[in-house]
Amino acid sequence: MKNVLSFLLAMTLLPVNAQHTDFTPFPHYNKRLAEFEKEKPINRETIVMLGDSMTEFGFDWNERLKGANIVNRGIMSDTADGVLYRLDKILAGHPKAIFLMIGINDLSHNLTAQQVATMVNRVVRKIRNDAPNTKLYVESCLPINEGFGRWKTLSGRSGQIPEINRQVMEYCKSMDVEFINLYPRFLRHGTDQLRKELTRDGLHLSPAGYKIWGYELRPYIRELMN
Repeated sequence: MKNVLSFLLAMTLLPVNAQHTDFTPFPHYNKRLAEFEKEKPINRETIVMLGDSMTEFGFDWNERLKGANIVNRGIMSDTADGVLYRLDKILAGHPKAIFLMIGINDLSHNLTAQQVATMVNRVVRKIRNDAPNTKLYVESCLPINEGFGRWKTLSGRSGQIPEINRQVMEYCKSMDVEFINLYPRFLRHGTDQLRKELTRDGLHLSPAGYKIWGYELRPYIRELMN
C-alpha cells in the first residue's frame, strides 16, 4: 500500500501543460530580485520567508515573528513556477529554514486544484532534494473572501483551496516535511470565506490578519532559534 501511495504521489509531479510550466519574469519580479541582490547574502543562519504578495506585504518578518536573521523573499503576483525560477539562488546559501506559502496566484490562472497542488509540490520536492539540511515548513494557502468582488479570476474558486491544501499536506507527509495548516484560523465560522476583519480587499491581509499569522508561526521560530 505504501508503494502504491508513493507511486500516486509521484504521478502528481508529472508536468502539466507546457503553457503552465514556462515562466517569464515580470517587472515587479525583476525589481524584487534586484533588491534581494543588495541585501546580505543568505547563509546557514538565515530563515527565509518565501512566497508571493502575502509574504512580501508582511515586510519586516523579524519584527513580526520576534526573531532574527529572517529575510523576506516574497514577490507580489508570484507563482510556484516563479519560485522555482529563483530557488537556486536561495538554496545556494544553505538557509537554516524556509517557510513557503505559494499557490493562490496559480489558482487565479484557471488551473484546477490538482494542477496547483502539483506545481506547489514540485517546489517542495526541489527544496527537499537540493537542500536536505534546510528545515522546510510549508504553509497552507489562506481562504479568500469573494464578497469584496475584486478578484475576478478567483471568483467561484474558494471551494478549491481546501483541496489544494489537502493534496499538498499529503505530499508533505510523504516527504517528511512539516505542513502548517493556517487555513482554519482565518475562516469565518460555518463558511469557506476569509473573515472580513482579517483582509483589506478579500485576498490580502489586514494588520489583524498578519497578527494571527505571526502568532501561529512564532513557536516554530522559537524552536529554530533554540
